[in-house]
Amino acid sequence: MLTDADLRYLRRCLELAEAALEAGDEPFGSVLVAADGRILAEDHNRVASGDRTRHPEFELARWAAANLTPAERAAATVYTSGEHCPMCAAAHGWVGLGRIVYASSSAQLVEWLRELGVPPSPVKPLPIQAVVPSAVVAGPVPELAEQVRALHRRYHSRRR
Repeated sequence: MLTDADLRYLRRCLELAEAALEAGDEPFGSVLVAADGRILAEDHNRVASGDRTRHPEFELARWAAANLTPAERAAATVYTSGEHCPMCAAAHGWVGLGRIVYASSSAQLVEWLRELGVPPSPVKPLPIQAVVPSAVVAGPVPELAEQVRALHRRYHSRRR
């Protein structure tokens, strides 16, 4: 069950995804939130630089490893516009971050991209729990997933 706070943080992720889109990047955004509700860090996709590992979830995992204790990491929540890819899920698991809440799933994204005629990713899309079996996840959120879909539609229509 998602709380009003969860939805507020997810909406911030959508704002960050929009910022990525406006910067010419793929529309993904993520927020790392402490157990007490403070936003610790946030980021958006930066893969347009040519480094395809510059996903916001991966950046937040690295930030958490450098700035938080193991207990603080375990108590934190990662909110994100799209479910973690396998690389980001692995980083999340290795760093020991807590709960993950996402607006749209990897399965949804794969379907949307297929409909848009985008070639498949070179990395197999897997649910987070296929990579990190102990991960506590919530998502997708239907009313927000449609907004994520619209951002991807805008991104890929610009690239044609």
